[in-house]
Amino acid sequence: MVSGPRPLIVMHSNSAFRERVRRITHNSAFEISFLPDWETLRALLPETPPAALLLVDPYSPIVREGPQLAQELRALLWEFPSATVIAAMELLPGRSHDVRTLGEWGVTEILSIGEEDTQEAMTRRLRAAQGRPLQNLLQRCLPSTVSARARTLMMTAAEVVSLGGRGRDLARALHLSERTVLRWSERAALPPPRRLMAWMRILLAASLLDDPGRTVLSVAYACGYSSDSSLRRAMQDFLGTIPTTLRREGAFAHASSKFLEELEEVKSWGKEKWKERTLEDGRVTRRQRMRLKLHGIIPPPRKRELDD
Repeated sequence: MVSGPRPLIVMHSNSAFRERVRRITHNSAFEISFLPDWETLRALLPETPPAALLLVDPYSPIVREGPQLAQELRALLWEFPSATVIAAMELLPGRSHDVRTLGEWGVTEILSIGEEDTQEAMTRRLRAAQGRPLQNLLQRCLPSTVSARARTLMMTAAEVVSLGGRGRDLARALHLSERTVLRWSERAALPPPRRLMAWMRILLAASLLDDPGRTVLSVAYACGYSSDSSLRRAMQDFLGTIPTTLRREGAFAHASSKFLEELEEVKSWGKEKWKERTLEDGRVTRRQRMRLKLHGIIPPPRKRELDD
């Protein structure tokens, strides 16, 4: 779908588990790195791309009172709530309360050492975490009236964008032709695919702006914008505001509200207007442009792509 390996950052006290992860992920789609402590992980996170997976030991070093959940993990998830964190732990009797607590803190997945550390099980667990934070945020804000097809398109677009993908990667991820994705988008009353992907980048950036530990510049780079000025222009175009103001208002809440407003507007578009917007978003082929001309729609001059 998207070229390049996905960062997998491992911080775990169990040396045998670390070696198992190293062997399992060798020659895989992950670029693995091992960190020694929470302080190093905290320093690295502001520059970490949103596609990164963090595989951590959720417990503090051995203390007299017995295993205790690491408060450093809680602080990290408060500062970077968008981070995709997988807690690798032994699910021993009496630890159900710890599992619930980790979920409350914002841990994405639990990997059971001794049960899910085979190659097949670990690969499945890592893949399950891909794109999850943005997808979860979308699921919570979308109305129940959104169709299954529309949800499939949006959830896939969210995953693709979280992995650094651009326009054509959406069709590849769905194993469909670009023409079919265009048709699906129109029937699902969604914006054209190019604009949908641009919206997902805006929503991803907004979710990262809600991380107290990230700067506007680091959010811009993480979401594929060339500079904080590029992110500022994109947010001004889509949301009518700039990142610093958006951050004070609650970035994702504001951005998702604007996105839902556009979804309502798209429902009122006729077939001709939808095709016109598709042309404006620069996402039609030469053959499609010629076909629209035959229907009396004159294609406008090509504009710079939305996700430049």
